[in-house]
Amino acid sequence: MENRKPVVGITQGDSNGIGYEVIIKALADPRILDMLTPVVYGSSKIFGFYKKTVHEVEHLDTNVITSAKEAFPKRINVLNCLPENVFAEPGGATPDSAKAAVTSLEYAVRDLKAGLIDVLVTGPINKRSVVDAGFGFPGHTEFLQQAFGVGDVTMFMISQRLKVGVVTGHIPLSEVPGAITREKIISKLRLMKASLEQDFGIDDPRIGVLSLNPHSGDSGLLGSEEQNIIIPAVKQAESEGIQAFGPFSPDGYFGMGMYEKFDATLAMYHDQGLAPFKAIAFEDGVNYTAGLPVVRTSPDHGTAFELAGRDEADPRSMRAAIFLAIDIMKNRKAWKKLQADKLEETHEPEDRNDRPGRPQIA
Repeated sequence: MENRKPVVGITQGDSNGIGYEVIIKALADPRILDMLTPVVYGSSKIFGFYKKTVHEVEHLDTNVITSAKEAFPKRINVLNCLPENVFAEPGGATPDSAKAAVTSLEYAVRDLKAGLIDVLVTGPINKRSVVDAGFGFPGHTEFLQQAFGVGDVTMFMISQRLKVGVVTGHIPLSEVPGAITREKIISKLRLMKASLEQDFGIDDPRIGVLSLNPHSGDSGLLGSEEQNIIIPAVKQAESEGIQAFGPFSPDGYFGMGMYEKFDATLAMYHDQGLAPFKAIAFEDGVNYTAGLPVVRTSPDHGTAFELAGRDEADPRSMRAAIFLAIDIMKNRKAWKKLQADKLEETHEPEDRNDRPGRPQIA
C-alpha cells in the first residue's frame, strides 16, 4: 500500500467560471497520472462541455464514477455529485452554479474525512454567490476550519519566491484594526512556524512581521498598534522560540526585497499580503490552509468569469496547487517519521549493554 499513488480530490468551484478549464488543462500535464490519481468532484456533463472549449487538449483518459472508491489509476476520474439536469452558463455566477460549488465541496470534504481521498484541491468560488445560496462562511478557509474542528487556521500563500500568511482574512478593511490582537498574531506565528517545519521542511524558520500603519506607525504618530500590539506580540513569540522579526513597513519590505531574507512573511490583513504576493508570484502561486489536520490547497486566483469558456485561462496556479498538495503530504509523513525516530532515540538506554536480555560486559 505504501506504493499506492496519492488520490487527489479536486472540487470544481463555480461551474460558470474558469474552474473546469484550469482543471482540465492542469490534468492534461503528462506527469499528473504518473504521480497521482485525480478525482474531480462535479459533473461529467459540465466537464465534457468545457473540454470541448479547450483546444490544446486533444485527449484525456477519463473515468466517470459515483464514489471515490471507484477511482481508477491512470485515469482522470470525474465524480458525479450534481443533478443530471445541471448545466454551465459561462460568464457569471447564478444560484445554481453557487449551489453546485458548495455541493462539490461538501462531497469532497466528506470523502477527505473518510480517507477516500488523500488531499484536497479546491476550485475557485464566488464568495458573494455562495453566501447568497446559504453557504454560511466567507470562504473555503473558514468552512474547513469548522469542518475539521480546529481552533485556528491561517491563509498561507505559497510560491517558490515568497510565502505570506495573514492575521485577518476575509473581513472588511474597516474592521481590521479592531481584529488585530496580540493573541491572534502569536497564534498565526505559531501556525506558520509549525507549517514551515512540518509541511515545507524548513528548520527553525525566520518570519518577517509587517506593520499595520504607514512607516510602522512612526513611533505612535501614525497609529499605536505597532507599539501596543505588534511589537509585544513579536517579543512574546521570540520568548517562545519563534524567530519573528519586525514590524516592518510593507512598502519598503517588498519594494527593497527584504522578504527574500525570511522564510515567510506575516501580513496584518488580506490585501496587505496578497497584493504584493500576486504581483510577485501570481502565475504559480498557491493558497494553502495552514493549521488543518488535512492538506488543502487552491489556485491563488478567483473565478474570472470574464474568461470562462474562452480557452484563455492560465492553468499554472492550479497545476502548482496539485503538485504542492502532494509535496506537503509527503513532507508531513517525513516529519512525523523524524519525530518518531527522535522520540525512540530519547527512550534508548545510554549504555546499550544495559538493555534487558543482553549479557553484561565486565
